[in-house]
Parts: sequence; C-alpha cells; structure tokens
Amino acid sequence: MPGVTGPSEYSQEPPRHRSLKINAKEPFNAEPPRSALVASYITPVDMFYKRNHGPIPIVDDIEKYCVSINGLVEHPKELSMADIRKLPKYTVTATLQCAGNRRTAMSKTRTVKGVGWDVAALGNATWGGAKLSDVLELVGIPKHTEITSSGGKHVEFISVDMCKEEKGGPYKASIPLSQATNPAADVLLAYEMNGEILNRDHGYPLRGIVPGVIGARSVKWLDSVSVVVEQCQGFFMQLDYKMFPPSVNWDNIIWSTRRACMDFPVQCAICSLEDVSVVKDRKVTISGYAVSGGGRGIERVDISVDGGKTWMEAFRYQKSGVPYVAEDVDSDKWAWVLFKAEVDSASNVQPENVEGIWNLRGILNTSWHRVQIQSSPQVAHSNL
Repeated sequence: MPGVTGPSEYSQEPPRHRSLKINAKEPFNAEPPRSALVASYITPVDMFYKRNHGPIPIVDDIEKYCVSINGLVEHPKELSMADIRKLPKYTVTATLQCAGNRRTAMSKTRTVKGVGWDVAALGNATWGGAKLSDVLELVGIPKHTEITSSGGKHVEFISVDMCKEEKGGPYKASIPLSQATNPAADVLLAYEMNGEILNRDHGYPLRGIVPGVIGARSVKWLDSVSVVVEQCQGFFMQLDYKMFPPSVNWDNIIWSTRRACMDFPVQCAICSLEDVSVVKDRKVTISGYAVSGGGRGIERVDISVDGGKTWMEAFRYQKSGVPYVAEDVDSDKWAWVLFKAEVDSASNVQPENVEGIWNLRGILNTSWHRVQIQSSPQVAHSNL
C-alpha cells in the first residue's frame, strides 16, 4: 500500500503508557489496570487495550495513502484520506472487546491457548469517520443490500498488518454485506478516536469499526475493502475465534463445524477490586462494567455477597449520576454500562461458573466474575 508499510520487525514500535499490563511484548498486547476502566465512561486512548498480531505499520507518506474499495462492485475505487473525509462524518460511541477477555480465569479450570488477558481487554471510545454504507454507495452498492447482482454477500477488510498466522500475509476479516450496507449498524471506516486522529496502535490512518461484534472484526490499518461471495477465508475467521463446547480439544477439533464468532455475548466484571482485596470497612463500594453485543442493552446488573444465595441490583449509568435505561433514545446502544453498588461484606444472563463454557481457545468467558474480600480484623470471604 503506497504511503503505509507493514514492517517485519519491532524496532519502530510506538511508545505506550507505563501503567499498562504487558501480556506479550512481540507482538505487543497489553491492558490497563482494571481500576482504570471505571475511572471514566470514555476510555482514554493510552488506557485502551492494545491487541496486535505483528509489528505496528508505519505511515511513510499520508498523502499517498489510499484504501481500495473493490471486489464484486460496479465501480471499484481508490479512496484517499481526503476522499474519505469528504463523506458525511459520523461519531459512534462503541465498546471494543477482545474475544479473549478474561481468558486467565478460564485457564484456572483448564489451560487454554492465547494471550493471558485479565478483565480489561476492552475499552469504550467515541469513533469518528465515514459510514461504510456511504462508502459502498460510491462503488454502486445501495444501502440495505444483502447480495449484489454478481453474487457478493460479504465485505472483507484487509490490513496492511502482516502476521505469522497468515504465513506472513495480511490480517483480514469480514462481515455480512447486509450489515455493511445498513446505516443503523453504524459500521465505520474510522479515522478518529475520542476526537483525535487515530494513533498507530489503534489503526492510523484508517480502520474498520464494527460495533457490537468481537474486536477481531474491526480491522486496523486498512489496505482494502472487498465485496466477496464467501465469508473471509483468513486464519482468524476460519481457524480461530470460534466457540466450541468443553468436550472439544486440540486432538478432535474440526474448525469447519462452527461459525465464526461475531456478536459478543453479555459480559460483566468488577473493576474496583482485585481478585483478593482487603477492606477495612464493612461497607464496600463495588463498581465495574457490563456490556452486551449486537446493540442489546443491559437490563440489570446484580451483585451477590453470599455466593449467589441473595442478590442486590446495582445502579447503572453511562452519564455520571444519571440512571441508564436500556434502549432509551439517549443511551449509547453500542457502548458499555458502568455500574456501582454499596454492599456489606458480611433472559440473556451470565453463567454461574466457567466449567460449562470452557473452550480450548479460552474465548468469550462470560461467567460470573468473583473477587474475594477479606475484612479486617475478622476475615470473611464473599463472592461478588
């Protein structure tokens, strides 16, 4: 791609915040302290998790950069950043979450493969850019199209990023054409994050944002967007990020028997406490995040201090001090909900434990998140 190169080594990596917990250095994968997530509704860029599969691409000449819109389209185009910016700009507040979020907890039951994420492999940001539905109209595909006259059913994002899983080829993923051409799906070709130009870690100069879907489909450092007949045949669509039952292991796995993960299921975690926390007072304020894929709202967040025998409802909010209402016109449907509750340490729901959802890749761990509170001087254990 003119203007942007995908290097094969790590000597030119960008600087990162020193408080990030590094889970892998090359490629760089890191998450913020869990407490940083509940410090603000919008996650600061430097506190947003970093998920990479290879060295970070380098922009040599932004004036030469362009993204190719091609495949089964009537009028293929090469769009520069100036062309993209001429289209109507939309801002979408959306939570991106790695499918491997909370993988370390799943490994405590049985070891799984993958980056060892705690509970902070996600973040909530305001993304700015052009809607993909508008871009596709430029090449002759109307809004709300499910299949083109030449048989195109999917839109494939191909990156400048080169990774070992693709045998040195580019990272890629796809979404259905019906989603890509639906303005209400809010799929973006984004060039801004939290009101600023994307930084290198997060896809500069242009990336896809697919709200409500696992982060693996929001491809960074775009090289091309192609309309194709079949779902992307790349590694991360066909040989990874699929949900299998606990009975499947690396000896009997058949990847083709499962669909690629798209919408992420309901997720909730406590961020104000570590897995084992010592508290001095009997009253403890619990806070964290709850989020559901596909634009579905969060109806309720419940907290238990007695191992699930009794529950209390937490206060949910997106705007500080303003109660959140699921599916309200003023709610950010693609974004997380923060929750808070004060506890005494004495239909689409999360499973109680990890055993029933354990899978060999350690993805989509949505079981109850538990932390232990130790009261002083008396010691009591509570599952929250």
